[in-house]
Amino acid sequence: MSRKPAPAASLFQPGQTAPLADRLRPRALGEVVGQDHLVGLAGSLTRMLARGSLASLILWGPPGVGKTTIARLLAERAGLEFVQLSAVFSGVADLKKTFEQAALLRQTGQGTLLFVDEIHRFNRAQQDGFLPVVENGTITLVGATTENPSFALNGALLSRCQVLVLRRLDDRALDLLLERAEADLGQPLPLQPEARAVLRAMADGDGRYLLNMAEQLAALPPDHPPLDPSALSGLLAKRAALYDKDREEHYNLISALHKSLRGSDPDAALYWYSRMLAGGEDPRYIIRRLTRFAVEDIGLADPNALTQALAAWEAYERLGSPEGDLAIAQAVLYLGTAPKSNAAYAAFGEAQRAARATGSLVPPAHILNAPTALMKQLGYGSGYAYDHDAPDAFSGQNYFPGEMPRGNFYRPAERGFEREIGKRLDYWAKLRAARAAKESGT
Repeated sequence: MSRKPAPAASLFQPGQTAPLADRLRPRALGEVVGQDHLVGLAGSLTRMLARGSLASLILWGPPGVGKTTIARLLAERAGLEFVQLSAVFSGVADLKKTFEQAALLRQTGQGTLLFVDEIHRFNRAQQDGFLPVVENGTITLVGATTENPSFALNGALLSRCQVLVLRRLDDRALDLLLERAEADLGQPLPLQPEARAVLRAMADGDGRYLLNMAEQLAALPPDHPPLDPSALSGLLAKRAALYDKDREEHYNLISALHKSLRGSDPDAALYWYSRMLAGGEDPRYIIRRLTRFAVEDIGLADPNALTQALAAWEAYERLGSPEGDLAIAQAVLYLGTAPKSNAAYAAFGEAQRAARATGSLVPPAHILNAPTALMKQLGYGSGYAYDHDAPDAFSGQNYFPGEMPRGNFYRPAERGFEREIGKRLDYWAKLRAARAAKESGT
């Protein structure tokens, strides 16, 4: 637990022993980079402070984008006592003690801002513990999370807090951090221009990680020649891509892959496939989803799509990674460039709804087999027309229950192989109409 921080040292004062990221921690909300939508002149938090009505907040964003810093600065601007807890290391006893101290301070007219890092790690009962003290104003809660609050936090707690989204730092924000670092260090970083861009990419939107890498570079001898991209990568460990196979990013990337395929963009689809592999995703999960895509979004527009997906799956099972990854990449390209149709998917859905709505209607008697004499007496099989004996091998009989109007579930698209299927169905519809007219005598 921590209290109000001591006044920060000058941003650019040399010779500090604290880590660079701490030395460059912003002293005012206006110095926070990359979050202008929150702390800029027209930002949400700026307007909230101007009204003098700081609400309880959930700050949702990736690591290293300023969640803790913003919470500290909010407490300072609002004149609140700053108390920090980590949901990883704190329990019910810590919360109770904090709430009691906040209640005592409130009696003296002093408010408390409680910052809870990784708030999604508190269980449901612990999260419910915040409700009364947030509701009665004992504390102003600011929770920080890297997880989607919709899934990670209780609905009751969410209803009492405003969710603010912090963005990963873009190149402009990262460049500004590097400039501040060089000013603090009193020297430029030993980087060629191309290597500077690689350094930003390695940070992957995380300002704290960027400054930690910059500090490693500043420790090189003063006469060290500027690093090229290859030398930089060899010197610094590459940051692992932000990806958790059982959390939101997992679903975000598979959604991006699926929608890129549906949008017939094979290049984007390959990129998202590669991102998932880089994050450690099981290729079997990816090919399973690709197989589903083949039948859901391509279907009979290209019947070979399913064959290609299954062949890639089989190839991966035989080869494993990394050789089998290429087979899946080939499937990604095939599915991305194939004609698209969800007609089979839509038809199946309509047929399922019709089946639920019509209950236990029996098939028409003429298409029932009659293996016994009794069944023949009851009319089973009577009047059945054998299609191969009919012209064009099409009898045009009704195969729906007699009490049910004929359904038209499958409507093929005018794309790929389904265009030919559509012509065939239109031809059979004309034959069926002609038969019906003949039987009715019209």
